[in-house]
Amino acid sequence: MELKQNKTPEIFKITGNWTTQSKQLKEKYAHLTDVDLKFEIGKENELLGRIGTKLNKKREEVINIINKSQLVKN
Repeated sequence: MELKQNKTPEIFKITGNWTTQSKQLKEKYAHLTDVDLKFEIGKENELLGRIGTKLNKKREEVINIINKSQLVKN
């Protein structure tokens, strides 16, 4: 008997100054555009999807990349 685990995606929230963080991401990943990094409150999953598609990364990897940028001192 197989057990299916429906892993609910973790809730992701932007913390800190997104403008600064998005600039850092664009410096590190030059092929990201302003459109890719456009952030709207409540649409975090769309942001993660756009970045993930552009970077060819899974959601969790994108979250880790963004979390690391949030830790960098501005």
